[in-house]
Amino acid sequence: MRHPAPPSPRPEPTAAAHHATDRHTSGSPVPTPPTTRQITAAQAIPVPRPPSTQQITAPQATQELRASVRKLLDREAEPWPALCAQVGVAALTVPERFGGFATEPATQPADPADPSHRASLIRPSKSTDSADPAHPDQSIGLAEVQIVAEELGRNLTDVPFLGSSVLAVTSLLSTPNTGAPALARLLPALAEGTVGALAWTADGRRDPLQPAFTADESTVDGTAHYVLDAADADVLLAAARTPDGPALFEVDPARPGVRREPVPTRDETRHLATVTLDQVRARPLGRVDLARVRDVACAVLAAEQVGAASRALELTVEYTRQRVQFGRPIGSFQALKHRMADLHVLVETSRSAAYASPASPRLAAVAKVHCSEVFSEVTAEMMQLHGGIAITWDHPAHRYFKRAHAAAQLFGAPHHHLSRVHP
Repeated sequence: MRHPAPPSPRPEPTAAAHHATDRHTSGSPVPTPPTTRQITAAQAIPVPRPPSTQQITAPQATQELRASVRKLLDREAEPWPALCAQVGVAALTVPERFGGFATEPATQPADPADPSHRASLIRPSKSTDSADPAHPDQSIGLAEVQIVAEELGRNLTDVPFLGSSVLAVTSLLSTPNTGAPALARLLPALAEGTVGALAWTADGRRDPLQPAFTADESTVDGTAHYVLDAADADVLLAAARTPDGPALFEVDPARPGVRREPVPTRDETRHLATVTLDQVRARPLGRVDLARVRDVACAVLAAEQVGAASRALELTVEYTRQRVQFGRPIGSFQALKHRMADLHVLVETSRSAAYASPASPRLAAVAKVHCSEVFSEVTAEMMQLHGGIAITWDHPAHRYFKRAHAAAQLFGAPHHHLSRVHP
């Protein structure tokens, strides 16, 4: 029977230790390092604290939202009615007082020209950084909208979420008088799934100071291009130049002088149209902050691009595990491992950029540029690594490739936003 080894003898205290002990017992204080309160402000060096587990872990409600949307998209061939009725995605951007789920900011500036108006009306959700882990903030903000957009992007889902629930709703909420009767009439319908469209741009850049239309009192005239979901929209909004600045108008789609012409697109799941208003009488809704509309749209589009890029990478990795060349799966070759690892890093950095974008207009521009470039690069590698099958109608690779290049031009090409990234 083996006996445990005897404990090693404790080392004898050194002379310095005896001296420190003697000083302490004799009443002399032992010198201690200065505490934080003893250090002056000039001497203090801020050290960033790592985020806690609660800060980086998505709450259960967010995970359930993602799972619900993904499960429904896998089940429904025409998902928009079910997304609105069962999940309520159309109501995520609509404030609670208009029948939606979104939480409004505490204060509302009276003038879109006010610099404080730059913060998003669809405020960033605090559900990921609640101070009380037992009672996380369950408010609905732009993060939840981005989660839905990411899931829709994964499947390249053909629904009017971006054009109606994001652009149309955000433009209505970007007018100074959000208590107007017109908003109380329009927003509940949009929250239930009625399709709305915002006719805005003449050249695709979405310049907030250059709307496509001109307005003389309540008469609107001009032509807007690249209008999302306009052909089938029941609520048609137009941004027009007025002597007081850009303003928003409600247009009756059935009124004489209104023409909506669908245009062919490279991405068949994204429906664009040209809207022409020939001296059409419209209902003015007030000045509109188109810069905010652009930034919110860029943030949501970035999340959609992240979802699509992530799924494109998943399909590529899966294919390289199945495709055999020289007697082994091509995914086992080190060169391809490195390429797919680089793509994974790009996708994750784009996800970080997308979910940080609601914080400021500059970060929205960063997300637009970076997510567009990442999505294009991932799909280009997807096409190359799949080979000939990628260009056949039977494989979805070409659909992701088309979505990447079409989405990069939406709300302005990446190089149009670089000046906002590097002012």
